[in-house]
Amino acid sequence: MDAAFWHERWREGRTHFHQSRVTPLLAKYWPTLRVPAGSRVLVPLCGKSIDMVWLAEQGYRVLGVELSPLAVEQFFAEQALQPDIRQAGHGQYYRAGDIEIYCGDIFDLGADVLSECAGAYDRAALVALPADMRARYARHVYGQLSESYRGLLITLDYEQSQMDGPPFSVRDDEVQALYAAHSHAELIDRRDILDKEPKFAERGLTQLDTLVYRLSRRAG
Repeated sequence: MDAAFWHERWREGRTHFHQSRVTPLLAKYWPTLRVPAGSRVLVPLCGKSIDMVWLAEQGYRVLGVELSPLAVEQFFAEQALQPDIRQAGHGQYYRAGDIEIYCGDIFDLGADVLSECAGAYDRAALVALPADMRARYARHVYGQLSESYRGLLITLDYEQSQMDGPPFSVRDDEVQALYAAHSHAELIDRRDILDKEPKFAERGLTQLDTLVYRLSRRAG
């Protein structure tokens, strides 16, 4: 799954993953992380998510990361924000107030940027990546966040053979294996959402659960 796939999705408007409201699970569980106000919070593969607006309203400095310039431009336009834009490395930073989005490949970000993030919120990144990219992603991103970081991770659990991703099924055993080297992944909620997601039932799913994790750095 390369950059061209996501650029095409945004050009064609095939962005059903975008939500027009703040994710209820974010509002419910983020406060339990106790990430200090004023901290920098990473939102990987952010698209034009309004969850970033919610996080900024809670007093955080948000750093979104998104491949598609179209998604980034739509975010700031829809929020009536005029960003300052600067070139950095292989991408561009768009910034307005407490929201900054790096338009580029998340694998181009190094420890100089990631280590400044004391919080992380992943609703759409891990489940957007095919299996052969997920280990690299978890290691590169979460292995380089602040030593005291706290994160909220949301995944999906379904029978992968019933539907092609993305979003992909990332079950609890895989989450534990992906994060074990550097982070604790505490499963704090699991709920059946198939009846609320009819489009997935139409694609053949007979079971669909959403899983919520509280992440933190593993000592040593």
